[in-house]
Amino acid sequence: MDWNRVEGNWKQFKGNVKEQWGKLTDDDLDVIDGRRDQLEGKIQQRYGYAKDQARKDVDAWFASLK
Repeated sequence: MDWNRVEGNWKQFKGNVKEQWGKLTDDDLDVIDGRRDQLEGKIQQRYGYAKDQARKDVDAWFASLK
C-alpha cells in the first residue's frame, strides 16, 4: 500500500489516526486531509516531537496498516 491510498480514503483512516494520536483534534484531522507532511507537522505541534520522531511514528503507524 502506498500513501496515496491513505489520502484517497482519509475519512476511513481518520478514526485510526485519532486512536493512535489522541491529542489531534477533529479540526486537525480536517486540515491534515490525508497529507503526510501535514500529519507529521500536527504531531510535532501537539506532542512536541522533533521532525525525525514524528516521521518515525508515522512510518510505524503506516507499516501497521499493511
